[in-house]
Amino acid sequence: MMSQRANKRSSTGSQASRQTRAKATKSKRPRQLVITPSENTLSDPVLRATYNSIIDVGVRRTTLADVARRAGVSRMTVYRNYDDLPRLVSALLTVELADLLDEAITRNLDQPTARERLAHTATDTCAALSAHPIMERVLAVDPEAILPLIVDRLGSTQRRAIELVEQMIISGQSEDGDGSIRTGDSSLMALTVIITAQSFVFSHRAISAVDPLSRVYPELAVMLDGYLRAVS
Repeated sequence: MMSQRANKRSSTGSQASRQTRAKATKSKRPRQLVITPSENTLSDPVLRATYNSIIDVGVRRTTLADVARRAGVSRMTVYRNYDDLPRLVSALLTVELADLLDEAITRNLDQPTARERLAHTATDTCAALSAHPIMERVLAVDPEAILPLIVDRLGSTQRRAIELVEQMIISGQSEDGDGSIRTGDSSLMALTVIITAQSFVFSHRAISAVDPLSRVYPELAVMLDGYLRAVS
């Protein structure tokens, strides 16, 4: 589709120049990932039931009893594995985010530097997470459920994301990697990346009201790339 648009913009020039323009155009557009419940969610009756309950009634009206009924298991089975609803929801979000991250990482393996891989992986993940049915539902009907993760504490899913980003930063710093990422405290830099990127997710409804085509996400990639870029 992208190459077709590039061909429409210019019917002249060599095949090589058209391909170059198409690639340049593609790099400036948001790259939405295909979003469905992950295989791990679908294969686990309890996680699948939790997913469906949140989509149907939201987080506040989801109960462990309802999840157990939907999953066809006893309430004690759910309690033994997850203790309470917040832990169950956290487990679901962790599984879903891991799936989005894996896909985003795979899509960006061809980026030439660790810095570019990180910037585009974070951007693709944010774009996908913003459009994820669970996130859309929570932001639409239970936005207060997310408020503690913005103003009070980091959740387990956020902490795992910070750990992953820190590993990617280390892989690009000169001491251990390709030198494309500036030197600095990798843990602090990872926290900065996550806090910045998650604001695009939590503000998705406000952003989409003025940017329905999601053109803001390439700007996030530029922002992260500039923040991480090694100074020569």
